[in-house]
Amino acid sequence: MSKAKGVHQGSDDFKLEWHGNAVIITPASNVESMSWELIEQAAEIVMAPIKSHESPMVVFDLSQVSYFGSVFLALLLRCHTAVKSRGGELVLSGASKMARELLKITALDTLWAIYDTKEQALEAVED
Repeated sequence: MSKAKGVHQGSDDFKLEWHGNAVIITPASNVESMSWELIEQAAEIVMAPIKSHESPMVVFDLSQVSYFGSVFLALLLRCHTAVKSRGGELVLSGASKMARELLKITALDTLWAIYDTKEQALEAVED
């Protein structure tokens, strides 16, 4: 298991866990308050392993995040584009009721499959 370290006050903003060719990316709850500059730094850390794998399977585990805004959505879209361009798939898991509503309003729930748990999401991308 590797972690994306400290782009926000020395804390771990994104935890990366590899399961074969699949990676689970778990953003910390503070992602909702991160500035654009910090998200940009985080994007480089998160995207590095995605770019190094052929057909990456990515699960964004949102269970630690109750709410997020446009800055985080931009990161998700950027990751989605990188994953798709390499023939992979990006799915979401653990989205709160508020997060699901935001994804529905923005129609992004039609772009990504959303699973209740990271285990269900991992099983889906590993098949």
